[in-house]
Amino acid sequence: MTTVDKIRNGLIDKIISIRDKDFLEALDKLISLSTSESDIVKLTADQKKMLQMSEEDIKNGKLISQEKMDKRNLEWLNGM
Repeated sequence: MTTVDKIRNGLIDKIISIRDKDFLEALDKLISLSTSESDIVKLTADQKKMLQMSEEDIKNGKLISQEKMDKRNLEWLNGM
């Protein structure tokens, strides 16, 4: 995995743990301002595969609400 991928994945992990709505909105605005429409993101084969798997889950109704996911994550974090 490249350094850029490691940094990106680390940021994703940190963002997932943030619960402060105002902070997330500010972060979203900051990120939105820093990207341009001409930026093309190349996905890795693994990322494409994960997106395809997600599409299949959606088609097959394998979904979980955000509320249930938050509860599951909290239980997992408290079990550590």
